[in-house]
Amino acid sequence: MIPRYDIGSAVSLQRVPLQAPPRRKGRIVSSSVNEKMANDTELSGVQSATSTITSVNSISSLLKEKLQLSLPQALRSSARRQNADYRLKAFVGILFLCIVFLVGFAHIYYTQHVLQRAYFEKFRFNKNERVMRVYSSSGAEIIAARLGEGIPPNTGVYPCLPHHQRQDSVCLEWLQQTRLYLAHTKREGMYCYHVTWQSLSPYYNPKDCFDWSSKRGHWYGAGQIQNMVYPLERGRLELSPFITGDVRKHPFGNVLKRYFLNSKGATILVDPETPLYVSINANRTNDFCLQAKHDAFAYINHLTPLPQLNYTICATDNMKSLHSSMAEKSLWDGLKPDELHAVHSLLSEPVWQISPINEAAIYNYTEDVIALGFLRQGHVLLSEEWQPNPGDFILDEERFPSMEETINIIHRRGFRIVFSIQPFISTESINFKDAVANRLLISERGSDPRIPALTRYKQSNSAGVLDITNNKTLPWLQTKLESLIMKYHVDSFYLDLGTAQNMPHYYKCEQPLTNPDHYKTIFTRSILGTIPVIGVSSAISRPRAPVFVSLPPFPSSWKAIKTVIPTVLSYGMIGYPFIMPGAVGGDVALPMSDNNPDNDYEVDLPDKELYIRWLQLSTFLPVIRFTYLPSKYSDESVLEIAKRLTTLRQKTVTPLLKKYANETLDTGLPIIRPLWMLDPADPACHVVVDEFSVGEELIVAPVLYSGSRQREVYLPAGVWRDGIDGSLRKGSRWIHNYRVAEDKIAYFVKMPDNTRF
Repeated sequence: MIPRYDIGSAVSLQRVPLQAPPRRKGRIVSSSVNEKMANDTELSGVQSATSTITSVNSISSLLKEKLQLSLPQALRSSARRQNADYRLKAFVGILFLCIVFLVGFAHIYYTQHVLQRAYFEKFRFNKNERVMRVYSSSGAEIIAARLGEGIPPNTGVYPCLPHHQRQDSVCLEWLQQTRLYLAHTKREGMYCYHVTWQSLSPYYNPKDCFDWSSKRGHWYGAGQIQNMVYPLERGRLELSPFITGDVRKHPFGNVLKRYFLNSKGATILVDPETPLYVSINANRTNDFCLQAKHDAFAYINHLTPLPQLNYTICATDNMKSLHSSMAEKSLWDGLKPDELHAVHSLLSEPVWQISPINEAAIYNYTEDVIALGFLRQGHVLLSEEWQPNPGDFILDEERFPSMEETINIIHRRGFRIVFSIQPFISTESINFKDAVANRLLISERGSDPRIPALTRYKQSNSAGVLDITNNKTLPWLQTKLESLIMKYHVDSFYLDLGTAQNMPHYYKCEQPLTNPDHYKTIFTRSILGTIPVIGVSSAISRPRAPVFVSLPPFPSSWKAIKTVIPTVLSYGMIGYPFIMPGAVGGDVALPMSDNNPDNDYEVDLPDKELYIRWLQLSTFLPVIRFTYLPSKYSDESVLEIAKRLTTLRQKTVTPLLKKYANETLDTGLPIIRPLWMLDPADPACHVVVDEFSVGEELIVAPVLYSGSRQREVYLPAGVWRDGIDGSLRKGSRWIHNYRVAEDKIAYFVKMPDNTRF
């Protein structure tokens, strides 16, 4: 039988879709959408416009649903990838920085520790970088220096050849440039290192520069320099020859020594034969530089074909003990009883400095001193005007017709008479022709040796200079001075030697000088063995006692009085314990004096307040020198102040000066000391520039500013008795706004350690 089909059934069969395998939800949704779209297509004629809109909305909602499901997932996947990238980059960056740090550290360690060889104990030197470091016993770095400045950078350094080696020295050579010797000695807990540079090229001058930045401590020494800074690292000085001069015109003053002391416990001592140039903080650096350099004046005489720089560094843990060990000892050796008496007389009696116009001026001056009634007689020091012309070595009989009798009267009054003499022979002197004929004068280099070299000095516009290296000069001079002593009973002489800058520019002595300053050393030593001398105006080496070394003349100004204390401290520290300060009140005849700024020589007296403050300061110094008597002010208050200060000096100061003078003759330590010598471990004591101590028992803090009636005072460790009101004060601290009336000076006496309030 043929089967029969129902039309409705057929239609229903046609609408039944083929079965598909199960799919994910997203796929199922998609199939239903396709099925719905197929049905809608078949029934398009039946569907209305409303069902079409619904279909579009359904598609939109489905797409939105899919985006909502898929987009956050994609974003999260992208964020995970970016975070991974960032972490990788950060790791690579940190690794790179670590590598750079390690490479840099390795380089620094290699250059500063491997290449920086410990040639000696507490001493390291990097021969490639030429960096030297010196350490204390505790291992603290106290010296850092760059050696061999100016050596071309590509110059190789090698050990010296055997025939250039020295016993117990390290020798290094920079080819065709220079040779360096390093040596080491040890004594009494102190390490010393000897550095010697030998130039091998006419174009190279050995130069070493030391770090003087604030972390290296404070430096003292040298002598007087321009503006008299204290400590030295606060100053500035261009590279200059280390020779004496006038600080108003030249870099250095009248007294020098090649000695420098550091507050951390190190010294630098330069050999006297080195043609030395020095700079401090030049070219906006913090460097102290030493250079050996020949020139046409200071170092015209070449002791070696090419310049050599030779110096010694010594180090220990305590600057006071180091300085004490470096000081010259046993100054009493060879001292005669009358010479010791001369030292004590200068400490206890004033020096009266007079420019003698005539006999009446000298006679009346001594009468005025006696009329004061409270000042001891002392020494009458006559400047070089006692001669008709410098170099005559005879009294001017027109101005001093009866000088022999006048001097006898002065002696009966209790005074001693001192004549100033110079090595300069004026061309107008009666002795000039004789000196030229006998070739007693320094000749001019490059000229006929019979022609003297001329210079200027003070009132002499044209003068020759005695050649003390000539064997005939000293007997000639000695004869003339002994004649003065015999005829006028002169007690002693004062040597006015000038400075290196006063030598003729083209000087030539019979025996070569190391430098122009070498002349004054030879002259002083030669004279001291023949005639009595109480003082010299300039020095580069300590003259034998009882000779005192003068401070330079100071203008009569408040600016000048501030430089007196640092100058005194510097001179004492470099080995000149017996010093003679300038006149009380300064010299009004000098330029830049407050009362005489135009230097017109018409002002007779310093400012009264300045004179009083200067007198207060001078009361505590080894020698007190007067040019202007306190009675010249016609003011009873000035006389009363001078009388009280004289009593204070006689009762309190002079016994201390004599006590520490005897100690100085044994130890070489100065009488007038900086505060750091009382307490070297106290940083505040290292920089106090306007106080000083007499030995270790008395601190002086003078007023140095016009119109001031108070000041800051620092007291080192201990207990101190106030000299003004008698109160006890504890040390190691500042006293702020300490009141000091015009007629008072702040001073403090050391009390026993067990003193209690």
